[in-house]
Amino acid sequence: MKAVKTLILAAAVAAAGAAMAGDRLDAIQKSGVIRVGTPADYRPFAMDEAGVIKGHDVDVIKTMAAYAGWKVEFVKTPWKDIEAGIKGNRFDVAVGGITQTLARTSWGEFLPGYAPFGKVALVRKGDLTKYSTLEDLNQPSVRVIKNPGGTNEQFVLKNLTKAQVSTHEKNFEIPGLIAEGKGDVMITETAEAILYAKKNPKLGAAFITKPLTPVSEMGFLMPTDDADFARVMNYLWHLSDIRGDLTRAESAWLKYY
Repeated sequence: MKAVKTLILAAAVAAAGAAMAGDRLDAIQKSGVIRVGTPADYRPFAMDEAGVIKGHDVDVIKTMAAYAGWKVEFVKTPWKDIEAGIKGNRFDVAVGGITQTLARTSWGEFLPGYAPFGKVALVRKGDLTKYSTLEDLNQPSVRVIKNPGGTNEQFVLKNLTKAQVSTHEKNFEIPGLIAEGKGDVMITETAEAILYAKKNPKLGAAFITKPLTPVSEMGFLMPTDDADFARVMNYLWHLSDIRGDLTRAESAWLKYY
């Protein structure tokens, strides 16, 4: 099996026309470990459940690593520190429901996109009829709770300037705060809103059929310092796709989506 994994990795580099591994790929091959940064607070993509990180992205990155013969070392990183972590070599790839954006491609490189979505609002179920337009959310009486550092925060700061906006560090706690009446709105992506609305009967997902933003996708985010590493990661993603692993992960974690 080890020989098969070595051949898979060698074929990925050779097929890309690389004579030898770059520094990052070389370090991973020598250590046998790929470091994976993640906030681990975003269901259903990556969530720390009593010390065990689970989710769609977790299953996929573990499968990719297994094909290459690597172990996975998770590096828990707040959303606001993902960019610094990529640039500072704190990890080799970031996962956990990361939106593909043009700004992020200026300092990182994405694997192929998945889980298309738009920005929506998680609200109390009894308030669903109150919010049918962006302007309904952008009112002085509306209390919006955001998590710092990601595209949801960017959307709130740009579009909900009249609302009462507060920040909560732990993303996974915000749905509960909305349900308890400590806030009115959480801006998030389609998948997370649907999941929490299904888990908590007090919550509802607004704008699901007509999101507040044009469609985007999630993506695994890598540094741009090693083209060989990027090519191997793209190969491992492709391998996971043609062998059905991506479909299985989607069915397990995104089947409601």
